[in-house]
Amino acid sequence: MSPMTVLIVFVSVYILLMTEKWNRVLAAMAGGVAMLLIGAFPIEKALFTYIDWKTITLLFSMMLIVSLTSKTGFFEYIAIRFAQWVNGNGLALLVLFSLLAALGSAFLANVTIAMLLVPILFKLTRLLELPPIPFLIMTILSCNIGGTATLIGDPPNMMIGQAVKHFTFNAFIENLLPVAALVYVVTLLIMSALYRDVLHVKEDRKLLLKGIDPKDYLKKNRGLVQSLFVLGLVLVGFSLYPMFHLDVTTVSLAGAVLLMLLLERVYPPETILKEVEWGTLFFFMGLFLLVGGIEEAGFIDEIAREILRMTDGDMKRTAFVILWGTGLLSAIVDNIPFVAAMIPVIQEFGEFGMVNMDPLWWSLALGACLGGNGTLLGSSSNLVIAGLASKEDVHIKFYQYLLIGVPVTLISLAISTVYVYVKYIQPFLGG
Repeated sequence: MSPMTVLIVFVSVYILLMTEKWNRVLAAMAGGVAMLLIGAFPIEKALFTYIDWKTITLLFSMMLIVSLTSKTGFFEYIAIRFAQWVNGNGLALLVLFSLLAALGSAFLANVTIAMLLVPILFKLTRLLELPPIPFLIMTILSCNIGGTATLIGDPPNMMIGQAVKHFTFNAFIENLLPVAALVYVVTLLIMSALYRDVLHVKEDRKLLLKGIDPKDYLKKNRGLVQSLFVLGLVLVGFSLYPMFHLDVTTVSLAGAVLLMLLLERVYPPETILKEVEWGTLFFFMGLFLLVGGIEEAGFIDEIAREILRMTDGDMKRTAFVILWGTGLLSAIVDNIPFVAAMIPVIQEFGEFGMVNMDPLWWSLALGACLGGNGTLLGSSSNLVIAGLASKEDVHIKFYQYLLIGVPVTLISLAISTVYVYVKYIQPFLGG
C-alpha cells in the first residue's frame, strides 16, 4: 500500500463531496471500497477497527425511536406549542431552538438532540412558511457548541476525560461551559443578523396559528403513551451516564427494541425498518473507512507529532498550535481518530518534564469540538441533520454551509485562544 495512493483516494472523494458531483452516499461508499481495493487495510480491520459500529447503532436506534414517535403527532404538538409561545415570531423561534439544541447537546448525545429537533423544525417552518435552512444551520452550530461544554456532550470530551483522571464531570463544566456559552452568544448574534430579514412571519400565518389547538394533533391510539414512555426512559438513561456510566448506544438500542415490541400490532417491524435512513448510515460507514485509510497510512499520527514538534515544548505555543491545528483538521476529518492520536502525544510531554498540562488538554477539547462546525463533514450531528433535511427534500449545499461554518469556526477558535491564554497560560506564567 502506497501512502500517496491513499491520500489521492481520500482527497478525490472529498472533492466529490464538496462539489456534490456525485451522490454523497455513493461517493463515500466508493471511497471506502477503494481503500479496500488498494490494500489500505484488510476487510477484517475495516469491519472491526475502523467502522465505528457504536455510532452506527446509536443512529439506527434513534432513527427507529424518532420514526415511531413521529407517527403519534407528538412533534406537531411540540412545534405548535413553541410557535404559540413566541406568538409566531421567527427570530424568537431561531433563538429558542438554538438554545434547546445547545442545552440538550451538553447533557445528551448531540446526535440524539439533532434527531429530536429536526422533525419539529420542519413542522414549524411549513406551518409558518419560513425557510428551513437558517434553522437547520443554527441547529448544527448549536449542537457542536453545546456538546463542547460537558464530559458527555461530545465523544472527544469523553476520550479526554478517560485519559486524564482528574478531569471529572464537574471539571468539564467549570472549565468549558463559560467559553462555550460565550461562543454560543456570539454565534447567535451573527446568525440573527444574517437571517433577520428572512424570518418574518406573515400575519395570516400568525392568525392561523392562534386558532390551532395543538392537542388535535395527538394520536393516542397510534402509540402515543408507549412512545413517550420509552423516549423518556432513553433520555433518562442518557442523563445517568455520569453516575452509572450506562453506554448510550446500549440504552438507545434497548429503547428501540422495547418500543417496537410495545407497538408491534400497530406498526409491523418490517414497515418501520423501511423508514430508517439507510443512506445516512452507509454514508457514515464509507466516511469511517476513508478516515481509516488516512489513519492506517500514518498521516494522522504524523500530523499530531508535527504539531507538537513545531512548538519546542513551549507551553503557550503548544496550547495554541493544538487548539488551532485540531480545530482546523476536525473540520475536515472525523475528530475522534485525531483526538485518539493526540492523547498519547500530549501524554509524552509529561515525560519530558512539562509541569502543567491542563492547558493542552482543554485546548485539544475546544479545538476538536468547535472545529466540527467548519464543514458539513466535521461532526456526526452535522451529517445527521443534513441527512434528515434531504429526506424532507431540503438540501444543505456544501458550499452554502461552508460560507457560514468557516467564519463561525474561526471566530470560535479566536475566542477560545483568548480564553485559554487568560484562564490558564497567563496565571501559570505569572506564577
